[in-house]
This record gives sequence, structure tokens and C-alpha cells, in this order.
Amino acid sequence: MGKIVINKSNLFHNLDIISKKANGKDKVAVVLKDNAYGHGLLEIATLANEFGIKRAVVQTLDEAIKIEKLFEEILILAEDDFHTYSHTFHIAVNNIEQLKKLPKNTNVHLKVDTGMHRNGITKEQLKEAIDGICRENLKFTGLFTHYRASDILSTEFYWQRSNFSQIKQEVKEICEQLSLPLPKFHSANSSALFRIKDFDEDFARVGFATYGYLDTDTIFKNPNLKPVMSLWAKKMATRVLKKGQRVGYGGVYEAPKDMTVSTYDVGYGDGFLRLNGNFQYLTPKGYEILGKVSMDNLSINSDDDEVCIFNDVSRLADIHNTIRYEILATLNPNIKKEVK
Repeated sequence: MGKIVINKSNLFHNLDIISKKANGKDKVAVVLKDNAYGHGLLEIATLANEFGIKRAVVQTLDEAIKIEKLFEEILILAEDDFHTYSHTFHIAVNNIEQLKKLPKNTNVHLKVDTGMHRNGITKEQLKEAIDGICRENLKFTGLFTHYRASDILSTEFYWQRSNFSQIKQEVKEICEQLSLPLPKFHSANSSALFRIKDFDEDFARVGFATYGYLDTDTIFKNPNLKPVMSLWAKKMATRVLKKGQRVGYGGVYEAPKDMTVSTYDVGYGDGFLRLNGNFQYLTPKGYEILGKVSMDNLSINSDDDEVCIFNDVSRLADIHNTIRYEILATLNPNIKKEVK
């Protein structure tokens, strides 16, 4: 199964860049959903707390409970069956019907659809939703949206920002009419934060940039982020492969000469997406993964006791024709984590 090593220095480097762009650590909510993008929920939450981050974003109540003591505010994105209460927890509400299912005094962040057309209430439902929050004795603590194209060179990002700006103004007017305190306004994800010249919202929800990546069009001048995760494998067995012999399923790799080959304890069963031998992949040290990756192991032209499989997933994303998020988030959450 190998191990995942978390580079604390790189994480703090990224959080420092993010905090400065957002105008302070208190303006950053670190996104920890899906096991912190494969990095380890508790490991990253603990380090973010040590750095001084006060807000976090998770997917489920179970995730929130595990890290409750590490943050002052935790936004839960997808919890329809919320059955507990905590001053720390804030629930994302995607539709008006959801308001009736929440316990009294629950902190609510209302999501509004500004153009992604995936989740959230419409602009026309704002007054009805805020009235519903009051009627159900809930606390209106946040209003947010999500961008569909902040990573792409187009006008859509600015169109959605304009929509959200108009909605914020309307919400301010409604809150004034009802004598409600203003909620926290937030819309920026990682790519949006670095496209906004003068960030002026209450906080940014920063996911992938935290972990060292921004998947954006190449025209954008991205900050010098550093990948936080590396994946390591331990040697299981070593043999000399004679010239002409083949290794692994299908025998797709044929030794061009006598060579030392070892198997290591990482495979697609661990969430390391399967390489089929059609593309050459080299480890950071220059070793080659030979042939097809098996469920529980792979072959490399090395006899090192441990091998770093990757410390940057960009090449793997290219090989698999996917985004770097997927390479990381697919890793088995049971892989041992180590912070260095």
C-alpha cells in the first residue's frame, strides 16, 4: 500500500501565498472535503490549524465532527440529514425545502445560483429563502455561490461575479428590512482568488491551491505553489530480468538488456490510477514504471528499498487525460500518512 508523505514546509508556503492574496489568514477557509483531496483530513486540518487558519470547508457532518476542535467555523457542503448542533458548524443550503429539515438555531449558508446551474436557489427566491430561515428559527450566517469558469479565459467569470454582486446588494436590503445581521459573503475558489485583483469578500474557499496546484488556462500568471503530497512505495521483491524477458500482465514490457527489476507495494487497488504500459512514466528519481500496473504492486527498474512514485502529479494527469484533482482524490484513504 505504500505511504503518503505530506511536506509541511510546502503546505505552509502555499498557505502563506494564499493568505497574503486574501488579505489575511482570517480570510481563508481551507477546503478539506474528500479526505483533503487525498492528503488526509486530520493531517491537513491539524497543520492548517497550526498555521493559523480558522475556517474550513468539508463535505459531510462526519468530516466536520472529526475536526471540530481545530477550527472556529466549519462549512458543511452536502449534508441533507443534519441532526446535530454546534456553534462551529454552518450548513450549506441548496434549496428552500432543505430549511424545513434543519434543527432550530442551525447556522445556514445560503447558496445562490449565479450561472453554474447546478445547486443553489435562484435570485428570484432570495426573499422567500430568507423569510424561511427566519420562520424556521435558523441563523443566516452566510451567502455564497460557485463559479463555473474561473479557471478558463472567458468573460463568464466576470458575468457571474456581476450577478453575485447584484444579489449581495439585494440581500443587504432584505436584511436591513428584516433587521437581520449581514451574512458572510463568499464566492472565490482557488482560481477565482488569484484572478481577483483586489479581493474584498469575507473569505475565500481555497481547495486545490492549498495542495500546490492550480488547473487553469496557461495564459494566467499563477503563483509559485508547491505540491504538498508525495507517494512512496516499499520494495517487495527483486530479480534480474534477462534480455528479451517480459514483466507483468500481458508482457507488454520487454527487457532490452539484462536488468534489475523490483516490485513495489503500490497498485491501482490503492487508488494509483492504472498505467497500461502505453506511455512511459518516470519517477522523480528517473526510474521507469515497467509495463502494466497491477492491483497491489508495480514493477520498476530499481532495487532501492523505497521509491518515490510521484511528488507532482502533473505528468500522470497528462497520461490519464484528466485533471490533477482526480489523481490525488482517488488515492485510498487508508494509505498511511507521514508529515515531514
